[in-house]
Amino acid sequence: MTKEERRESEQQGFPPKDYTDPPPAALIETSEFKLWSFYRALIAEFVATLLFLYITIATVIGHSRTSTNCGSVGVLGIAWSFGGMIFVLVYCTAGISGGHINPAVTFGLFLARKVSLPRAILYMIAQCLGAICGTGLAICGTGLVKSFQKSFYDRYGGGANYVHHGYTKGVGLAAEIIGTFVLVYTVFSATDPKRSARDSHVPVLAPLPIGFAVFMVHLATIPITGTGINPARSFGAAVIYGHKQSWDDHWIFWVGPFAGAALAAAYHQYILRAAAIKALGSFRSNGNVELEELVARRSCLCLKYVGLQ
Repeated sequence: MTKEERRESEQQGFPPKDYTDPPPAALIETSEFKLWSFYRALIAEFVATLLFLYITIATVIGHSRTSTNCGSVGVLGIAWSFGGMIFVLVYCTAGISGGHINPAVTFGLFLARKVSLPRAILYMIAQCLGAICGTGLAICGTGLVKSFQKSFYDRYGGGANYVHHGYTKGVGLAAEIIGTFVLVYTVFSATDPKRSARDSHVPVLAPLPIGFAVFMVHLATIPITGTGINPARSFGAAVIYGHKQSWDDHWIFWVGPFAGAALAAAYHQYILRAAAIKALGSFRSNGNVELEELVARRSCLCLKYVGLQ
């Protein structure tokens, strides 16, 4: 909190802020490559995405292989699987890598200048590699899920995302945009410095709404696209499944989540947090200060001139 902000809040009778907004991340931060914490964060993103895909794809296949819903987890169970794993993995990795586990989340945070460009790119690569390994590429080229349940894996589509019958590609794209907007908007709100300071006595609060957001979005969009909202999840399933069907609509699961993340970042940063207005106000304030200094200098010069006469 700057001195000007503190003085203004005291003059208006409000208590000073109990939080500090972190400075924006540099676009290119080469010093990160010298830190072990940077590579530890990449490993955490890789492992977290691997575990996420393994558990969730196994749940999808287990649901599909059951002919009746009596012995299956159902759509509700699939949604709980995705939301619950995000809750667990964000809780475990938030202090190491930030707990992104999703290229769309990383992209949104990059647009908001929360992470640098090199970190964002390497996070996305680690997430995609983790998704591929979690879905299939782990043991002797066969994989975890694919090796344990190969016949069911091939029969039920490998958990790959595609626009389901009865829906157009436009509807599928809109579902991905809106679903990712909900997720990334929740991420921004749950990790806001103001909220973190106010709710610091509840350390589990941030992962909980993020997991619930994933759960609710899956309930709404599983019938439409199988719910992507995570390009790494869609990419890993498509790569290992390898059928044409999984690639026909694959662009939707990159364009949609990235567009939704960009909209969420803009909405939170420039409307809710009013970053543009604050920047404009700071510019005007600096301009007023410079104008006052200029007037004061001219007044001094006039007084000196009068004194000389």
